[in-house]
Amino acid sequence: MSDAAAPALNKGTRAFARFEWMIAGRYLRARRKEAFISVIASLTMVGLAIGVATLIVVMSVMNGFRAELLTKILGLNGHFTAFPIEREFTDYKETIANLQKIPGVDFAVYYVEGQVLASGKGSSTGVTVRGMDEENIKKLKLLYNAADQGGWDNWDTSKGIAIGYRLAQTLGVSLGDSVTIINPDGAMTPFGTTPQIRSYPVNVIFDLGMVEFDSFFMYMPLEPAQSYFKLYKDELKPGLKPLDPMATDAEIDAAYTRVGQASAAEIFIHDADDITNMRAKLQADPTTRPLVLTDWQQRNETFFSALQVERVVMFTILSMIILVAAFNIISSLIMLVKDKSSDIAVLRTMGATRGSIMRIFSITGTTIGFVGTLIGLGLGLLVASYAEPLRAFLSNTLGVAIFPPEVFFLAALPSKTDPVEVTVVVCLSLGLSFLATLYPAWRAAQYDPVEALRYE
Repeated sequence: MSDAAAPALNKGTRAFARFEWMIAGRYLRARRKEAFISVIASLTMVGLAIGVATLIVVMSVMNGFRAELLTKILGLNGHFTAFPIEREFTDYKETIANLQKIPGVDFAVYYVEGQVLASGKGSSTGVTVRGMDEENIKKLKLLYNAADQGGWDNWDTSKGIAIGYRLAQTLGVSLGDSVTIINPDGAMTPFGTTPQIRSYPVNVIFDLGMVEFDSFFMYMPLEPAQSYFKLYKDELKPGLKPLDPMATDAEIDAAYTRVGQASAAEIFIHDADDITNMRAKLQADPTTRPLVLTDWQQRNETFFSALQVERVVMFTILSMIILVAAFNIISSLIMLVKDKSSDIAVLRTMGATRGSIMRIFSITGTTIGFVGTLIGLGLGLLVASYAEPLRAFLSNTLGVAIFPPEVFFLAALPSKTDPVEVTVVVCLSLGLSFLATLYPAWRAAQYDPVEALRYE
């Protein structure tokens, strides 16, 4: 202890005085005889940094995973799916026009949907077919911009289909090849129902970046889809009487108009979380026909609830790393207090109060926690920002599929850092680091200078 510091101690000092910071800083600097304690403090700092970085990276990846899934799901499927009741959905165009006038609704689309068996070059798989016209496909920016091969120009008159690139790989087809689709609900014959089999050329191959959509969805123009799934009815033209049962096909075609139907409609709203309010608006609108509404939260309740539970569990488990590092701070400070018992006794005899001794060791331990947290914060933000390039690098280097899309649904590792969660992690780390210093600092303040100096 320098001579200049002695008068300051004898006069009494304010909390967190300069000499307290000076002594704490000296204890943090390694000396040869204190190398072991210094190594423990350094490892504690490293452990704390790893814990903070791991928490930030994992929470960012899980946030990105949820956000990316939500974007993909709500990019093709609306916030509400509306199913017709009471009568056939032949007035789908008028219904969509009325829905889009409701405040809070961005847009709506109608479609035809059915399940079929798709066959390519020696391979078959079940797929979901959606019939949509070009006007509605343009509203779905995610799908419209995902065309990897081919394009949507002249889609309504193309009489072709659009499939995901993973489905194209499964069927062994490329642009221009034909895909045969089989629907068991075909024509009625004296021997029963015969399957309906038709072939369509592949005009578009899209890449949505989500395994479910790229592997199991097929799109075709609206009218061919209505014809294939028999979603139409023949209505007698105004002013004409029903024809005789023996009328010819030409007479029937001249007297009746074929009216197509839609299976359902997707409604996209401005605020994805404003489900309750928008449901009330949609159901109360007097211009809209009766519809049964199911929202995206109902359709994906189990999936997103599981994601939320997983986030909480992962945060709790990974917080244990920070807790372990905090216990290491306790152990390193206890060893430091034991080693510095004579220094504590000298400071006490020179006039240092118990509060000063506590603050010195609290500053020492909190500094370890602060530096470790700061390193972990920088490392975590860096890794979270480059999560996908790092994943690709490790996959190529190790030859192992990390984050396989077949399991996790997405083709790339998403990451979205939430400033609030990062703040919580940093505060948690700093809080535990500070709490870890209290007991060793209190022990140091209880040292009796006479007993400590007796054997010196």
